[in-house]
Amino acid sequence: MLELKLIRRNPLAFDQKFTHGELFMNSITGKWLDFCYTLEDVVRDINFSGDFDGLEKKIYGETAIPFGTYQGQITYSPTFKKDLPLIKNVPNFEGIRIHSGNTVKDTAGCILVGFKTDWNGKIWESRSAISDLINIIEKMDDKKRFKIDII
Repeated sequence: MLELKLIRRNPLAFDQKFTHGELFMNSITGKWLDFCYTLEDVVRDINFSGDFDGLEKKIYGETAIPFGTYQGQITYSPTFKKDLPLIKNVPNFEGIRIHSGNTVKDTAGCILVGFKTDWNGKIWESRSAISDLINIIEKMDDKKRFKIDII
């Protein structure tokens, strides 16, 4: 199973409307490899302990998913009408995907991936990045599963 690590670069920048990050994957040798850039909605979760009780909950299309470790699997997305990575068991929310897009307006609360960024709310080469990510997940696990740690 592929292990992913999303490191958010500006998670508590309250003056911004987006969160940039970098997505890493664990190689066969055990080394973390830089794969691509990410773009998400703004982070509201300020409790790094993993205890989400009493925190403001995720808001559809406005906030990023909480920090934590999640299981995922490539499944069919009725919205996008194709197979995409689904992140499972996000507290108080369903249907969180990793998909293509260029600005925070494209996220709908999901994680966008791309090979280039301006670090100012935009990413590019997103379709190539999601295609490559899907291919790698499928090669690593015959059930198309992955794990993602969001920190």
